[in-house]
Amino acid sequence: MAKATKPTKVKPAGKAKKKPGIKKKIAKKKAVLPLPGGLKVKGAKLPKRIRKVEARVLEPLSVSPTGADATILDQLWQTVEQRRLAGDIASSHSARLIARGTAKVAQKFGEEAVECVIEATIGNRAATVLESADVLYHLMVVWVDAGIRPAEVWAELARRQGISGIAEKAARPQGIIRAAGTSKLP
Repeated sequence: MAKATKPTKVKPAGKAKKKPGIKKKIAKKKAVLPLPGGLKVKGAKLPKRIRKVEARVLEPLSVSPTGADATILDQLWQTVEQRRLAGDIASSHSARLIARGTAKVAQKFGEEAVECVIEATIGNRAATVLESADVLYHLMVVWVDAGIRPAEVWAELARRQGISGIAEKAARPQGIIRAAGTSKLP
């Protein structure tokens, strides 16, 4: 009588035999963000020229704050105003943004403010500095778009000096109620 043999299991093609104690390495794919202007990227690296620009432009500031002061805001406002007057939307981000309308100007300011808040919340100091600069730039664009001169804001800040923030806020609702002509406001 013939001896019965066990049927052999056929392994599916392409699967390796698992060895105890050895974990299979899983390659993690990095998320690739789309590049502006439809730039094509070979592999995972950005083109060298873009990496150089990013290294120079996006690097956190390493300059000492000596010599820098708030007059830069007046200069920035003047630059944005000059760009608005020139109206060259092909070469000026400020002119292009203002040409898109007040809603877009306000939206960009809001986006930059949120990015700044996020960086501050997670404690990323260097990124908070960079985002703060973006917020101030976009605030200047808002002012130019609204026809507000920095001196008007500086005068309001000077008026508030020495006034308690609590007292100043408490005084606001009455003025708003008078202006609205109703007492139904909360």
